[in-house]
Parts: sequence; C-alpha cells; structure tokens
Amino acid sequence: MKTFEHEPVMTGEVFEILDLKPGGIYLDCTLGGGGHALKAAGILGQGGTIVGLDVDQDAIEAAQQRLSGIECETFIEKSSYVKLDEVLAKLGIGKVDGALFDLGVSSFQLDETGRGFTYREDAPLDMRMDRSAAVTAASLVNEADERRLTRLIGNFGEERWAARIARFIADFRTKSRIETTGQLIGIIEAAIPKGAREKGQHPARRTFQALRIAVNTELENIEKALPKAIEALRPGGRLAVLSYHSLEDRIVKNIFRSAENPCTCPPDIPVCVCGLKPTATVLTRKPVLPSEAEIEHNQRARSAKLRAVEKISNQE
Repeated sequence: MKTFEHEPVMTGEVFEILDLKPGGIYLDCTLGGGGHALKAAGILGQGGTIVGLDVDQDAIEAAQQRLSGIECETFIEKSSYVKLDEVLAKLGIGKVDGALFDLGVSSFQLDETGRGFTYREDAPLDMRMDRSAAVTAASLVNEADERRLTRLIGNFGEERWAARIARFIADFRTKSRIETTGQLIGIIEAAIPKGAREKGQHPARRTFQALRIAVNTELENIEKALPKAIEALRPGGRLAVLSYHSLEDRIVKNIFRSAENPCTCPPDIPVCVCGLKPTATVLTRKPVLPSEAEIEHNQRARSAKLRAVEKISNQE
C-alpha cells in the first residue's frame, strides 16, 4: 500500500475561523491523514485534546503515525461522524471548543489503485470509504433498477444524461456483470453523445460522483451529523465545514441557517409561537473561498467552500 498522502485544504482559513485556544478540545470529524489535526495540536498545546474520527482504516493508521509525537491528549476512533455524539459520550467528553468536517474524498483515496473512486484508471468498481461496508458501486450498478439509477445519477451527479446512462447500464448488464471502472466508463462514454460532452470534463465525472455519494450515504450522513456537531459545541465553540460540490454546500448552508433561525411560524405572525430558539450564529454569510495561490499549489482546493457557525447560549 502506498503512503497516505493528502494535503489539507485552507488550513489557515479553517483555524482562523475556529479560533481555538490553548488547552481546548478539538473534534476532527473527518480525520484523514491528520493534516488539520496536526495544525490544531500546535495551537492547543500540552493541555489540549484532539478527537479524530474516520471510517477509512488507512487514514486512521496514517493519522496515528502523523500525530504520534504531539503533546495533546489524542483519541482516534474508527467511526462515522454520524456517531460523533456516541464517541464523545464513550470518551466522557461533554462539549468541544471547535469541530471540523472536511467533506468528500481524499487525494489518497482518489489516487490509490484498487479503490475505484477515479475514472482515470481501470480498477474494481468499489468506492467504499469504509471497506468493511456491504454496498459497493458494483452492487449498485448491477442491482439497482433503471429508475433508481436514473434518480441517483440525476440527483447526486446532477447529470443531464442520467436516464440515458441508466438505460445503457441496464442494457449492458443483461449480457455481462459490470465489475470495473473501465467497463462503466465505456458504458457512460457510449451513452453521452460526443457533441454533448462538457468541454474539458471527463464524461464519467458526474456519474462517478453520484455513485460515490450513494455508496457512502454522504449527503444523508451530513444532514444527520451537522446538528449533532452543533449540539456538541460549548457556548462560543465553533464548527467549520469544508465542502467541495454544490450538493454538500447547499446542505451545510441550510442547516446553519436553520440553527440560526429555527422559527417555523408563518411570516405574517407578529410574535413567534413555535418556541424554537436559535442554537448558533452563522459566521460566514458567504462561503470563504481558497486563494488563487492555494488553488495553483493544490488543485483539490479549487472547488472548496468553507462555512462556519458559533454556538450560542439559549439562557435568557
């Protein structure tokens, strides 16, 4: 196995907005290779605590090695961030001072032969971040019916040719099971008319994104986890989220907006009667974007958007 190499995105911007203090508690919900956690350790110092979560065993092993010499107390857990509340309870940690989600797939996962995340190589059609999970991209394309594939590719990939791609997949699998990324790429290239392909973009890009999101239940997990992360913050604590495509960013924006203004009363009612109180203040009215210098240095940063909230006290 190759070394887990992944350069964290917008590190300066992330920790400026998190505003961690020495001795604080930092929750890294997508630990990866530990790049952001290592930066946090330098701020928190000897009295600080880092809790890191990831479902990818390779990432966990890389992070353990990378963080082995830091002064902070460190807890690294193989767990989905959906279970962040359970992990904190198990560790006896009440509230945290800062939390980070760095969403999407890592450079290592894209580049590692055999994971099936990328359309730039022929590999088993896998796409699982947690390799102990049951559902793979191969099981989806071979077992989901044509209507479900159309919805999946259209909704998660925002692919205008979703119905045609799904039909070509259904036709192909009547003759042979689809087992590799190369087979799927060939089907997609046959389905999308050459003249309709996006200039400069691989024709399989959107379908691969859709399958990866579906295999790993990414959007559903974000919707479940972000409210838990806000709840886990102490008053004044901050949550930052790095997203990489519009579907993720839309969910983050809506959850943060709802945390700031949860009222469900009709707009023409002069006084709130629903009783819902704000739990957080949005710190980023517009997402923070990477600098041109970072994009030039790290291409993964080109689509990154950073949003953040600060926990408020409901005591009045």
